[in-house]
Amino acid sequence: MSGSIEQGISQTHGNTHILHFLVRLPRPMEQVWTAVATPEGLGSWFTAADVLEPRLDGIVALRDLGTGRVTAWDVDRVAEYTVGHGGRIRFHLERAGGEGCVLRFTHEFQGEGESEAGWRARFERLIENLRPSPA
Repeated sequence: MSGSIEQGISQTHGNTHILHFLVRLPRPMEQVWTAVATPEGLGSWFTAADVLEPRLDGIVALRDLGTGRVTAWDVDRVAEYTVGHGGRIRFHLERAGGEGCVLRFTHEFQGEGESEAGWRARFERLIENLRPSPA
C-alpha cells in the first residue's frame, strides 16, 4: 500500500465550512496515531503543537490555529481538537488490512482560510512521512 487521498468533500452551512477526506495510509494504525496525536507527529506534517495534553478535555495549542481543548480522545483511534479560529479538527483511524489504515478526517470551521487543496498538500506530506524507508 503506497497511500492515497480520495477526493475531498466540502460542505457549507451558512458561515460554517466542513471538509471531509478519506486517506489510505501505508502504515499500521498505531504508527499513524503518533502522527496525529503527538506534538512531534503533528509538527512533522501539519502544524506545530505547542501544547497537547493527550486526554479528553486536555489543553491543545496548534500554532497559527489557536488554543482550545481535546474534544474527543480514544487512544489509537480518535483524536479531535477544537481550537480558536481553527475550528474542529478530527482524525478517526480504522484498520485496513494487515499493514495499513484509513484516516477519516473532518475539519469544521467558520469563515475562510482553509481549503481542500491545502489539506491535500498536508496529507501528501503525511503519506511521505509514513512511507517505509528503503531497505
